[in-house]
Amino acid sequence: MSIWVLFAVLAAAFLHALWNALIKVGTSKLGAMVILSVAEIPIGLMIALPRPSMDPAAWPWVLAAGCTHFFYKTFLTFAYEKGDLSRVYPIARGAAPLVVAVVGALFLNDVITGPQYAGIGVLALGIALMARGVFTDGESRRLLPFALGSAAATATYTLLDGLGARVSGDAITYVAWVFVADGLIFTLGSLLLRGTAVFPRAPRAWAVGTFASLASYGAYAISIWAMTVAPIAVVAALRETSILFAVLIGWLMFGERMTRDKAIAALMIVAGVIVTRL
Repeated sequence: MSIWVLFAVLAAAFLHALWNALIKVGTSKLGAMVILSVAEIPIGLMIALPRPSMDPAAWPWVLAAGCTHFFYKTFLTFAYEKGDLSRVYPIARGAAPLVVAVVGALFLNDVITGPQYAGIGVLALGIALMARGVFTDGESRRLLPFALGSAAATATYTLLDGLGARVSGDAITYVAWVFVADGLIFTLGSLLLRGTAVFPRAPRAWAVGTFASLASYGAYAISIWAMTVAPIAVVAALRETSILFAVLIGWLMFGERMTRDKAIAALMIVAGVIVTRL
């Protein structure tokens, strides 16, 4: 991997942590997520329409991924309403590869090496330590089921996207249409559940949400591009440095409490994920 690809993947990791942080900025986490979803629609269309048509066989995968993203965003929104960025993000982000690894070993006949088993163990311990901090630091325990629900949804759409992108014949076009489906499904679903009151009125909220959407696509697109020019396992592992970026953003920008156990747990989660993906 060249130094430029390395920096690009680290930038993608930062952008992923950044858009999550921007969801925390507003008073209404759901409103911020709706704005992000609305902005995804024109972004996806501008990228998808000029490109060659996607293989029609990929459309079921696009719709399935869009529906899964609805649950991912919903769980993540509720988790951020209950807890800190530096607590929720590592659990939600770290538990997803743990779920994928365990499910793959049990049901998909994936071959797990000795070092990968060690990585899974470190990852599980890191998540357990991070979750334990919720109880010892007096935080809302209600963040845990939502953070874990977000992780389960992430694991699901990761599998869907991997298969769908292969069927589509063009990963960039596939991701763009997933953006459109994701934006439409989440926006319409939120309208049905909460009505028009779900839309924030402040122009600043729309500016922040739109920027978060651009950061989200940038993180996604850079990662996919990097996987075409560098080993997929290495890129996937480096992306998980987003956990450290999120912890630092929560601490430095939001003034979230940083304990020794939280820092150790974050490092364990990153180390465990990297080992399981190499």
